[in-house]
Amino acid sequence: MYDCIIIGAGISGCSLAFELSKYSGKVLWLEKNNDVADETTKANSAIIHAGYDPVPNTLMAKYNIEGNKMIPSLCKDLDVPCKNIGSLVVGFNEQDDKIIEELYERGIENGVKGLQIVKQPELSKLEPNLNTECTSALYAPSACIINPWQFAIALSEVAIQNGVDLHLNEEVTSIKKEGDIFVVNEKYKAPLVVNCAGVTCDRVAGFVKKSDYKITPNKGEYYLLDKSQGSLVRHVIFQCPTKIGKGVLVAPTVDGNLIVGPTSTNTSADDYSTSAFGLKLIRESAVKSVPNIKFQENIRTFAGLRARSDVGDFIIGEDKDVHNFFSIAGMASPGLSSASAAAVDIVKMMQEKDYFLNLKKNYTLTRKVVRFKEMSHEQRKEYIEKHPEYGRIICRCETISEGEIIDAIHRCPKPVSLDGIKRRCNAGMGRCQSGFCGPRVQEILAKELGVSQLDIMLDKNGSYILCGRTKENDDE
Repeated sequence: MYDCIIIGAGISGCSLAFELSKYSGKVLWLEKNNDVADETTKANSAIIHAGYDPVPNTLMAKYNIEGNKMIPSLCKDLDVPCKNIGSLVVGFNEQDDKIIEELYERGIENGVKGLQIVKQPELSKLEPNLNTECTSALYAPSACIINPWQFAIALSEVAIQNGVDLHLNEEVTSIKKEGDIFVVNEKYKAPLVVNCAGVTCDRVAGFVKKSDYKITPNKGEYYLLDKSQGSLVRHVIFQCPTKIGKGVLVAPTVDGNLIVGPTSTNTSADDYSTSAFGLKLIRESAVKSVPNIKFQENIRTFAGLRARSDVGDFIIGEDKDVHNFFSIAGMASPGLSSASAAAVDIVKMMQEKDYFLNLKKNYTLTRKVVRFKEMSHEQRKEYIEKHPEYGRIICRCETISEGEIIDAIHRCPKPVSLDGIKRRCNAGMGRCQSGFCGPRVQEILAKELGVSQLDIMLDKNGSYILCGRTKENDDE
């Protein structure tokens, strides 16, 4: 018997597991994939929004503002890359200027600090590569860029250290209620359940009642450009939002690349494809803001899914009909920015019901990761003397050592795929996208996990890389 069962290990589930792990109580955490942060959390714009966009007095506004305040400090404690670079919403005409004025007023009402409307020529001084036809911009200095999957992984590692029981490869297929106890997958029992299942939240909710809402997966396609383009802009550059979203952005990443996108297309819950049409739309829209983007420096295109609900707002809290069934659902943008604050409130709601009242005497809130490329020459020399495996560079694009890969493998949750390693220490994240280091990372993974290289996957279950030895015959 557990005290609480969390369903889903995206940023919402990771944030809640982290918060609950501070308190006495048994927490079970179920995730259908072989790793955490392997859906929407690994494929998004990687931005902690300032909070001027959500409609005032909505849950989106409330948790965006609170999350923006929390996350930089959390990232510092968890040793996760996060940079406070600010954002600009740029306009090109009088109609855009009016939208920017409205966003400014909305941001003030939401409580966003430091908002300014910037006009030319100051705008071009802030962003020299911005289109000179931009007439004005809303400057929000509190916006940040982050590594979202490393943030989620860090939260999960600390939660597990504090005693949360994570079961990977455990898709939730049934929830029944027997008296005051939920029975999940006919074997796990707890008085509390929290639905953090992302784009499938409505399906999970449907196990306990007819769902009050519908989630529509909405796909956003992106370009990731090489580090040669990473300094093209200094801030996150948005265009004026429309009914379908915040539009195509251009932004540096915490690792020094340039991200451009996304599109907005309703799709299915397993559609992560990119299209020539979608990428063409991104190029045509992005150059309106930043004309001299060199898309030939692209190293990867990818797509992520937004969990858009027909409610038009986050769905956070206890179900009105099913006692002790909670949800953190509909977490489309600004979901990444809001998840940490939403998790704090869910814990408070549980405490009002006399659960998770007592802080543990000893619990962990911090984490430290060794990053070889950030060390000085003397630090590297000293560290290699104690840990020789750090002297062997496996990923040359990102300067990732064998020691960092081995360390990542032996933290929990353990990665079992090449992309699992990539998400933890950036091996394979560079210009060649694992073209050179991939086979070596696969070899290290197999050795450290004690399995055959044939068992190592690229990412999700079934994505095997090798099928056998070349020139192998049946007699061997």
